[in-house]
Amino acid sequence: MYSPQLLDHFQNPRNSGELTHPDASVLVENPACGDVLRLTANIREGRIADIRFQAKGCVPAMACGSAVTELLAGRTTSEAKLVGKDDLTQALGGLPEASAHAAHLAIDAVAALLKNYRG
Repeated sequence: MYSPQLLDHFQNPRNSGELTHPDASVLVENPACGDVLRLTANIREGRIADIRFQAKGCVPAMACGSAVTELLAGRTTSEAKLVGKDDLTQALGGLPEASAHAAHLAIDAVAALLKNYRG
């Protein structure tokens, strides 16, 4: 049902936790299913220097939180704005259609995080 990459991100999450004094922070929730994703980031010279996530919800939601931090780390804010659902799905080795909401949540969180950054 889930790809090996998705399960790896769930079982061995990358960049989990929260930054103490982030330059940008956001908490998004999917009201339909209750999944919650928090992203915190430090941005230096227009580049995402450090990013962390905290997630509560289904296996795909937690895996998407982990994978999206890997996709964003080191990118400029302009490059980060171009990361989309397809990029995240590919990084996870695919995502069942019934779990597409998890990718949408993560990408919505990225958009809100970048909007929240006051650089």
